[in-house]
Amino acid sequence: MKQVNSTFKAFRVEESDGDYNCSIKDMSFSPLEDHEILVKVKYSSLNYKDALSASGNKGVTRHFPHTPGIDAVGIIEESTDTNWTVGEQVIVTSYDLGMNTDGGFAEYIKVPSSWAVKLPEQLSMKDAMVYGTAGLTAGMSVLRLTQLVKPEDGKIVVSGATGGVGSLSVSILSKLGYDVVAITGKESERDFLFSLGAKEILLRQEIESMASKPLLKPLFAGGIDTVGGVILENIIKTTSPMGAITCCGNVASPKLELTVFPFILRGITLVGIDSQNSKMKDRTLVWEKLTSEWKPEHLVNTSNEVTLEDLNKNIQLMLKGQLKGRTIVKIEN
Repeated sequence: MKQVNSTFKAFRVEESDGDYNCSIKDMSFSPLEDHEILVKVKYSSLNYKDALSASGNKGVTRHFPHTPGIDAVGIIEESTDTNWTVGEQVIVTSYDLGMNTDGGFAEYIKVPSSWAVKLPEQLSMKDAMVYGTAGLTAGMSVLRLTQLVKPEDGKIVVSGATGGVGSLSVSILSKLGYDVVAITGKESERDFLFSLGAKEILLRQEIESMASKPLLKPLFAGGIDTVGGVILENIIKTTSPMGAITCCGNVASPKLELTVFPFILRGITLVGIDSQNSKMKDRTLVWEKLTSEWKPEHLVNTSNEVTLEDLNKNIQLMLKGQLKGRTIVKIEN
C-alpha cells in the first residue's frame, strides 16, 4: 500500500469564478476499494473529449477540480481483485475514465478492475495509446461496417478524416482492401491522407454544399461518419441502395434534418457507435485485430508525442482544429 504522505503528479483542471485553469499538481493516493486497481500510467493520449473537459465543458465533466484523460496504459501496482495481479500491463479506456473519474493525465489512476483490458503481447504501450479510445471507436466502426459492406460493393467515405477516429478508420479500411474517400476541411493535408491509404479526397465544403434534396445521386457503398450534422445527412443521401453508415460524433452538429426516404427507398442502415459502453468481448476482439490484420502502421509512424507540460498548448490547438492524427502523452514517472 502506498504511504499516506506519498504523492504523484497530475494535470488538473480547476474552476475559479467561471474560468478554468490547467496546471500540474501533486496529488495524494487514496486506499483501494474492493475490485479496484491502481495503475502506474506510462502513456495516455489527447482526445477531443479531453480538450472539452480541460476547458470546463459540463457536458463532459460535471465537477472540478478534475484530471482529464479518457485513455491510459500502464502497469498494475496494487489490486483488490484476484483476477488482476501486480505487474500486469493493462489498457484502460472509455467508461467514465477522464470524464467524472480522474483520468490518464496523471502518473497513477485508480479505477474499477472491470474497466481494464490486458495489453496484447504484440502491442507496445505507446502504440496502444496511438489507438486509445479513438482506435477503439474506429475499430468498432470498422467492425460493424465490414459486417454490412464488402470492398467489392464500392467506395467507402470517411468524414473528419484527419482526426483521431477518422484517420485510424481510413488506415484500417484501406488495409482491408476498401477504396476510401476521405472528407476533410484541410486541403493542405492531402498528402497525409493519401499516406494513410485514401484513394480520393473530398473537401468538406463540397459535401456541405450538396443540394438539399431528400435523395442525391448514389456515390458510396457506405461510410464512417465522425462529425454529424449536414455532412452525415449528405453521406446518407448519397449512399447506394442497401449501403450502411456508422456514426460516432457530433462536432459539426448533433442534429439531422432528413426524410425517411434513404431508409425506406434505398434500404440504408445507420449504425450508432458507442465505444464507451461497448461489451468487453467486442473490446477484446477489436484490440486483437488492431495488433494483427488491422494494424495501421502509417498512423503509428505519424503520431505526435508530448508530455504533461505540453498539454495546455496542444489542447488549444485541438479545440481550434489544428491537430492531425494522434497526440500521445508520455507520462514521466
